[in-house]
Amino acid sequence: MPIEETLYPVNLRVAGHHCLVVGGGQVALAKVEGLLEAGALVDVIAPDVVSELDARSGVTVQRRPYRSGDVAGYRLVIAATGCQEVNAEIYRDGESAGVWVNSADDPERCSFTLPSRLRRGSLMVTCSTGGHSPALSRWLRQRLEDEIGPEYETLLCLLSEARQRMQAIGVHTEDRAWQDVLDSGMLELIRSGETGRAKEMIDQLVDNP
Repeated sequence: MPIEETLYPVNLRVAGHHCLVVGGGQVALAKVEGLLEAGALVDVIAPDVVSELDARSGVTVQRRPYRSGDVAGYRLVIAATGCQEVNAEIYRDGESAGVWVNSADDPERCSFTLPSRLRRGSLMVTCSTGGHSPALSRWLRQRLEDEIGPEYETLLCLLSEARQRMQAIGVHTEDRAWQDVLDSGMLELIRSGETGRAKEMIDQLVDNP
């Protein structure tokens, strides 16, 4: 994969959909956890799995090697077998079946890559290098963890509630001065425990078209 390639960013809705992870080690476990966090229904195929996968609720484990065609019918598939040949077969099967496949640590055999992510409630910030350096993605995410604290989740909730109130009374939301409000110091108010004052500032935006 040339480093100049531009990837198209997208957030996938996988809640309630069947997804497959092929592999049973620690890397596969991390991928399973990410899918479960997003509400996916996860199947695992591997001859052996780590104990954490065995104990994880919401996961169906098939203790066997991957077989050609196993990817059919899944929303997406993650190949984390640790064997390049098997991961390559999974990728080829996915391409034939029209199923999105991510091959762990093998960007040339990925139809999508997984960014390093930071969640604060519904707020998600991602760092991606297009699969060229997962270590750099993780490093950047760790730096952002100190900057983007739980106050951002509170801010998002206040803004979302205000937007919903506007929509409920038929007021357009896109022409409001959201940027001015965000630049007005409300984040610092939330950090100092003055969430009520921050809410008042947002309410002024709602009440004054």
